[in-house]
Amino acid sequence: MTAFRSQYCGDARKEQVGRTITVAGWVNRRRDHGGLIFIDLRDREGILQVVFNPEVSKGSHAVAIELRNEYVLRVTGKVHLRPPGTENPKLGTGDVELIAEDAEILNRSKTPPFYINEDVEVDEALRLKYRYLYIRREKMQRNLILRHRVVKFMRDFLDDRGFIEIETPVLIKSTPEGARDYLVPSRIYPGKFYALPQSPQQLKQLLMVAGMDKYFQVARCFRDEDPRADRQPEFTQLDLEMSFVDEHDVLDLMEDLFASMVETVTPEKKTAKPFPRLTYKEAMERYGCDKPDIRFGLELAELSDIFAGTEFSVFRTVLEAGGMVKGFAATGCAGYSRSELAGLTEFVKSRGAKGLVTMALEAGSDPAGSPARDSAKSVITKFLTSEQLDEIVKRLGGKTGDLLLIVADQPKTTNAVLAALRSEMASRLGLIDPDVLAFTFILDYPLFERTEDGRWEPMHHPFTAPRDEDIPLLDTDPGSVGARHYDFVCNGCEISSGSIRIHDRRLQEKIFEILGYSKEETEERFGHLLEALEFGAPPHGGIAPGIDRFIMLLIGEDNIREVIAFPKTQSAVDLMLDSPSPVSADQLRELHLRVTEA
Repeated sequence: MTAFRSQYCGDARKEQVGRTITVAGWVNRRRDHGGLIFIDLRDREGILQVVFNPEVSKGSHAVAIELRNEYVLRVTGKVHLRPPGTENPKLGTGDVELIAEDAEILNRSKTPPFYINEDVEVDEALRLKYRYLYIRREKMQRNLILRHRVVKFMRDFLDDRGFIEIETPVLIKSTPEGARDYLVPSRIYPGKFYALPQSPQQLKQLLMVAGMDKYFQVARCFRDEDPRADRQPEFTQLDLEMSFVDEHDVLDLMEDLFASMVETVTPEKKTAKPFPRLTYKEAMERYGCDKPDIRFGLELAELSDIFAGTEFSVFRTVLEAGGMVKGFAATGCAGYSRSELAGLTEFVKSRGAKGLVTMALEAGSDPAGSPARDSAKSVITKFLTSEQLDEIVKRLGGKTGDLLLIVADQPKTTNAVLAALRSEMASRLGLIDPDVLAFTFILDYPLFERTEDGRWEPMHHPFTAPRDEDIPLLDTDPGSVGARHYDFVCNGCEISSGSIRIHDRRLQEKIFEILGYSKEETEERFGHLLEALEFGAPPHGGIAPGIDRFIMLLIGEDNIREVIAFPKTQSAVDLMLDSPSPVSADQLRELHLRVTEA
């Protein structure tokens, strides 16, 4: 295999009994049984028990006496079956052991700052500072190996379907695409800057103009965003673009890719085709958000029309102010105590709601018929007729033993709060199957949304095509224009956005105009793209699934940093390399820069 070993430790099997092999790795654990010394030797592929017997080799036994955890060791010996009763079914190598005949310490190790051979919790600052040690842990190695297999599957899959992998530049022009750019000063051109790409968006569109037809790359992207737990300042996405396609061509490709990838790479996970395709409006109505977790029910329903006809002044005031009333049924929770209900109220208040109305459908209620008024326990029942009460229970799908949870507020707040409460209740009720990957496509987004100061901004990015039938509305009612945009969601997490792009210069200029760019700004920032659109740009579209986030879901990790080899902290600091860090005055002078106090 190499000059240092004939195979990996983790590859030893009983079929090799009697064979002489050489392995090399790190001491995972040392056990001294008086005469015999046992070493668990670890490498990337697993652990092999090595036995040092002075009657077999005094020199090797002398070496074993010196060994400590994380020493680097090379051993040659014969593979033997373990004595009956000492097998370890938890290890792939658990049927065999290596009887050492020759051993050499290749390097010694200081005592590590945390246990590597035990899966105990380690302070995040420590595991990021000593990342090279944390990666030695079995879990991290397993995560990174799975990541490799996922990316390899993506490459092979797309290659089989006629895609060409093309690298695009990392030093590009700064253009607004939704987040701040990381800027790189030019030494050769003082006062001018490159930007690191937030995504290869314009470059992949230009490749479609260039006739490459089907492009992809495993692309590094950079966004100077405010800290968030599920984001990194640099991340990796599967970037792809296709010519002569519509939305469903792109979504069909993603469905085939991800369904077959899960089946091949992680067969223990469950997913099902076809992936549901929901409109943005439908997702908001049923789940309160555009990235719904569909592994469980607890779907929302609106009750505004019912409460508009009641005497419950709290809800009527909300409705008169343009708000909405909405809720869902929490299965089997009618018996919640007063303190548990108070906890749910605090939960929704912490997320912006003014309060929570609950209704317990206790034994004796009959949602299929007419709930007995004394069996539906709520502060609001006295304001409701029997018909209104029946309709509320029916619309929320409630049944005896359920707890109805109702929020009244402005639509944005109501949906967001109920979406969070829905996930919270699903977790409490054990409705979430961790082995299921529930993929969903969300379609038919609005093209624009209003900012707080009244300007229009793109819901996705400014290169997204409007729906053909809505183009006339660009001049009269931009807020009603639909987008040829789609999101790809898994288990309540957005893993990708994409769209059919604008391929006509005049239409692209019109979008920039609505977004408030002057002709001069448009030409300065996007002139290269606009000019390219005049040279026979084909209809095209694409998508860019986030690899880091998808691997996190696939493995079942809660922290995106657990699937990245060398991540930054949540505040974008590299503790291992102590970066960002100051640079020398000479470097600043070469770049014609001066650091001033903020």
